[in-house]
Amino acid sequence: MNFLRGVMGGPSAGPQPSGADTIQKLCDRVASSTLLDDRRDAVRALKSLSKKYRLEVGIQAMEHLIHVLQTDRSDSEIIGYALDTLYNVISNDLEEEEQEENSAKQVDDLGSQFTEIFIKQQENVTLLLTLVEEFDFHVRWPGVKLLTSLLKQQGPQVQQIILVSPMGVSRLMDLLADSREVIRNDGVLLLQQLTKSNAAIQKIVAFENAFERLLDIITEEGNSDGGIVVEDCLLLLQNLLKNNNSNQNFFKEGSYIQRMKPWFEVGDDNSGWSAQKVTNLHLMLQLVRVLVSPTNPPGATSSCQKAMFHCGLLQQLCTILMATGVPADILTETINTVSEVIRGCQTNQDYFASVNAPSNPPRPAIVVLLMSMVNERQPFVLRCAVLYCFQCFLYKNQKGQGEIVSTLLPSTIDATGNSVSAGQLLCGGLFSTDSLSNWCAAVALAHALQENGTLKEQLLRVQLATSIGNPPVSLLQQCTNILSQGSKVQTRVGLLMLLCTWLSNCSIAVTHFLHNPANVPFLTGQIAENLGEEEQLVQGLCALLLGISIYYNDNSLENYRKEKLKQLIEKRIGRENFIEKLGFISKHELYSRAAQKPQPSFSSPDHMMFDHEFTKLVKELEGVISKAIYKSSEEDKKEEEVKKTLEQHDNIVTHYKKVIREQDQELEELKQRISTLTSQNEQLQATVTQQVSQIQQHKDQYNLLKVQLGKDTQHHNSHGDTLQMNGIQTEEVSKLKEELEEWKNKHELLQGQLKEKDSVIEKLNSSQLEMGATEQSLQTSRFGGLEHSNDLQKELEMLRSQIQLQAAEISKLQMENQKLQVMNTAADPMLGDSGAPAATSSELEARLEQEIKELKSQVKALSEEKESLKQQLDSSTSTVAILQDKNSRLEREVAESKKEQDDLLVLLADQDQKISAQKMKLKDFGVAVEDEDDTESGDQGDEDEDGDEDEQDENAAVCYQEN
Repeated sequence: MNFLRGVMGGPSAGPQPSGADTIQKLCDRVASSTLLDDRRDAVRALKSLSKKYRLEVGIQAMEHLIHVLQTDRSDSEIIGYALDTLYNVISNDLEEEEQEENSAKQVDDLGSQFTEIFIKQQENVTLLLTLVEEFDFHVRWPGVKLLTSLLKQQGPQVQQIILVSPMGVSRLMDLLADSREVIRNDGVLLLQQLTKSNAAIQKIVAFENAFERLLDIITEEGNSDGGIVVEDCLLLLQNLLKNNNSNQNFFKEGSYIQRMKPWFEVGDDNSGWSAQKVTNLHLMLQLVRVLVSPTNPPGATSSCQKAMFHCGLLQQLCTILMATGVPADILTETINTVSEVIRGCQTNQDYFASVNAPSNPPRPAIVVLLMSMVNERQPFVLRCAVLYCFQCFLYKNQKGQGEIVSTLLPSTIDATGNSVSAGQLLCGGLFSTDSLSNWCAAVALAHALQENGTLKEQLLRVQLATSIGNPPVSLLQQCTNILSQGSKVQTRVGLLMLLCTWLSNCSIAVTHFLHNPANVPFLTGQIAENLGEEEQLVQGLCALLLGISIYYNDNSLENYRKEKLKQLIEKRIGRENFIEKLGFISKHELYSRAAQKPQPSFSSPDHMMFDHEFTKLVKELEGVISKAIYKSSEEDKKEEEVKKTLEQHDNIVTHYKKVIREQDQELEELKQRISTLTSQNEQLQATVTQQVSQIQQHKDQYNLLKVQLGKDTQHHNSHGDTLQMNGIQTEEVSKLKEELEEWKNKHELLQGQLKEKDSVIEKLNSSQLEMGATEQSLQTSRFGGLEHSNDLQKELEMLRSQIQLQAAEISKLQMENQKLQVMNTAADPMLGDSGAPAATSSELEARLEQEIKELKSQVKALSEEKESLKQQLDSSTSTVAILQDKNSRLEREVAESKKEQDDLLVLLADQDQKISAQKMKLKDFGVAVEDEDDTESGDQGDEDEDGDEDEQDENAAVCYQEN
């Protein structure tokens, strides 16, 4: 139709170019041809003309090309040609030599206009996303390039379309997993454009496992030694992480910081750095800085800093920092990176303080860096980086501040001069001829005093030797002397910032400053003069320093009290003029630049005027100084009273806080002790409960075993084959038998001891004559030792009766012996008559004498045994008390066991009642139930017999204990 419309439209006003006519015919051919080959050839021809005739092809063929994408998807070749043609029309990536300077802007506008036409129908972008999913190389690759070009031209609009498209971002993430490197690399470029300034898409891409895939690609490509693909991946990672707290936290929680350490493993041979390696390492350092940027939330920054220290990343950066042969721009960026990794993190700051440079002798890294900062031959960017590193090292680091100031104090200065300290380098830079060194040293020293009143007071002790023969002057006096000499503006600004930081919130330093009579006239003279624009900044700082001297004045100097200084300002300067000069600081352009971020970034050394932390101090003091100038003496007095009251209140609060803190610590300790004791108590209670249950279980088992053993002995013949009775195992029966054997052995032992006692008593009876003489004394000694023991008296009575009985038996034996002797004498003649040898009377007398001697020896032995028995009797008195205690314990245990038996009997009675009730119910239901009365009576008889045996065993045990 377009072809017919062009033909029937009549002759044109002028000759048309052949290219435009050809494009028109090709478009008609694409629209009207029915054969796929004809359409494919026409689209191929449009592709070849699209670069030279970009405008014509875009205007006439875009609609037809989109129609081809919708209808001819089955043919990958024509789809690829159509996508390439659209890419040539929309893209502005033409060769520079083909562009003219005056037409560059027109070309940019042309691509943007064609993109706007294409995305006007959102279905076109959705269609393009579908084509990107195709695996065919001739479709997927042109689709990726076209979508990238659309994002470059109309980024926010295309991002919104992709975001609302179902699974739009996920489809594009599959490009990173493509095995064809061309598509994968162009997919990285596509995601770069897709994630620019869109936090929602950045989060989706991050949670689609982008970090893992990108880090894998960087590792495969060789980390910092890789090519431009590594650079593209690092740029995409920066897009995902920069100013995106959610992705930063996800990156840290996924342990991806640990995978960054191999990036910075630079070898010893640092010669021959390629341009691509420098670019890659620069981007890697910037990526580390993105994670620990001071603009991030403090908690996120702190966690990333700790992770970098624990994984060794900070140590690796410090190795690069101290290495040789590193390019200057990499060294500068490394210093800036280390600065932000240690900023505000005490652990990292302490580690950095311990780093030494590989020199002979080794020097601290801080000293080496300060040497570069105060060296005017070093590059300006490097000196700014060192200053930033020093500031970050001292940020919220009172320990580091103290170490720096201590190198200036007289007691710690190295008298030999062999080593250069940080304090000496700062003083050298503060008073050198280079204004930039003056400014950097002044700002560095001000950071050493930031929010630390103790160090401000200690720094007043520093004395400087100016020249030979002259007395030393204080550091404070030397700073004011240089101010009055009219040095460069940059030097004076640095010194004034140092003095303002030093005197703020330190009344003793203000007193030392005012004690020099030349300081106040110098400041008022500088403020009152009408100078040029360059000097206005100095005037404003002088006004700030004078205002600090008023606001923090403790009125200890009579001539420089607050009221007198205010009167001096009123007479020589004027209050309005003073406030106006004070406002010069915050209105200055360089002040606004410095207040934006902590890192000192200046285009040239002349613009290096303000420090970021100092801008905070100005913002804090400007308003209070203005109010203090207009206050009257009465208001000052009231304010002083309020200050004193507040100070007292603060002291009281501090004291109580300290007390509360101590009490909290004590409470925590007590809570811990209570928790430990509670846990121990619970463990002990559990152990006791367990042991009690075990003891009760053993008691029950023992009682059951006794009952069962009695039954077993009676019914052994009928039940010999049974190995288990009433739930009691054969092992328990064997144990019971062993226990019975032990009791039998003990019983036999007791009987043996009783027989020995009987033999001893018989021997005592044989010596009853001597015992009769000593019985009274023995009786008195026994009753004297046992007068408080009734039981022992009964035992003694029993022994007496036994001795009397045995004496009677001995007398009977003697009578029988005499009868036998008579019979013997009568039988001797009969024996003699029968031929046996006769016993003469002399032989009988000799025999009797021998028997008498034997009896005397036995009496002597019995007397010795009597003495030993006395000793045993004495020892028995001591054992009586022990036995009584044991007896009382046994009685208590018996009482407890009786109580337990009563409880068991109650439980058994209840159980019997329940059993009888169940039996009655079973009988009611017609179930036959056997009566066990006979068996129970048999069992009761067995139990009675067992009870008799137990009583005998107990009696034997009691006899054993008494003996």
